[in-house]
Amino acid sequence: MSTDPLGGPLDLTSKLYQEFAHRQVSQAANGVQPAAPLVVELDPTSFCDLACPECISGRLLNNGRFSSERLTGLAAELVEAGVRAVILIGGGEPLLHSAIGRVLTLLHDGGISVGITTNGTTIHRHIDVLAERANWTRVSVDAATPETYGRFRPGRGGRNRFAEVVRNMEMLASRKRGKLGFSFLVMGRKAEDGSLRETNAHEIAEAAALAARIGCDYFEVKPEYDLEHFILGQDRSLLEVLSEQLARIRELDHDGFEVLSTSTLGAVGGGTAVEVKDYASCPIADLRTLITTSGAYFCPYHRGNPAAQYGDPATESFAGMWNGERRRRVREGVRPDEHCRFHCIRHRSNLALFRLRDEPLEPVPDYDPFL
Repeated sequence: MSTDPLGGPLDLTSKLYQEFAHRQVSQAANGVQPAAPLVVELDPTSFCDLACPECISGRLLNNGRFSSERLTGLAAELVEAGVRAVILIGGGEPLLHSAIGRVLTLLHDGGISVGITTNGTTIHRHIDVLAERANWTRVSVDAATPETYGRFRPGRGGRNRFAEVVRNMEMLASRKRGKLGFSFLVMGRKAEDGSLRETNAHEIAEAAALAARIGCDYFEVKPEYDLEHFILGQDRSLLEVLSEQLARIRELDHDGFEVLSTSTLGAVGGGTAVEVKDYASCPIADLRTLITTSGAYFCPYHRGNPAAQYGDPATESFAGMWNGERRRRVREGVRPDEHCRFHCIRHRSNLALFRLRDEPLEPVPDYDPFL
């Protein structure tokens, strides 16, 4: 089982050294904002057809979507700006937007690599464009059976979508050009006395086997976060189940199928609740940004935070927001040492960028634009 493998999808630090990113990475390392970010996370809509109780974006859901005209226009602006990768994400469920097929095509045909995170319920509606134009599609499933799925990922109105999601993933696996991932968020619910009442952790191994069987390229295990992005510590009994399940899935890791776990997974065992940062600026935010229906934000961890909003993409151009005075103020105002004490998966990327101020950057051949 791989944990942030060197050169793998979770090794975010090594990605900074790729040839395509050399100029912008050097600028960011030295405190200079590039003309455009390399990666944009884009929320096409805040609407979702599931009602997951643990949804980290729950308080931001169902508050609007981009018009089709504005979303396609925004995609064209990202192409013109020279953005290298776009992740269609949420917020809500990106595949629910009526213009998502046109957006995928615009981005792909404009030379931008595209990744998608989805709940998988509507993959069948967009199977052609996903199979042909998505570099990767990651589906949040968090279960191996309809029963557990229904408790942790209920549909609006109570409909259980598990069988549809698995069928959609199997369909995409048979046609895709890019990669297909099965995402499993480890969750635990506590009783009033603090003991473990319910968890999905006991289905990790079964879910990984399901992912391999239906043709996924990888299976990813992740920890649960609270609404402020702090990793939730879990009950000892859950940790025992987690340890046993992770040991079982190691044998599934083989050529053609990879089992991944983030380095932050270890923090669920009651480790450090905060991640102390001793730096006051965030250079990685000069290379990546977030655009949502409610605003453009300094980084995904600050989605919905007014203090980190630097524009309104519904009414402003991307270039105008990125190069505007409001972004300059936000860039100076968001301090990781004060405002980002949660576990940030790009903390190590920032540390690498600070080192590059004093060390020469020796580029490596391009392999993954999703920094």
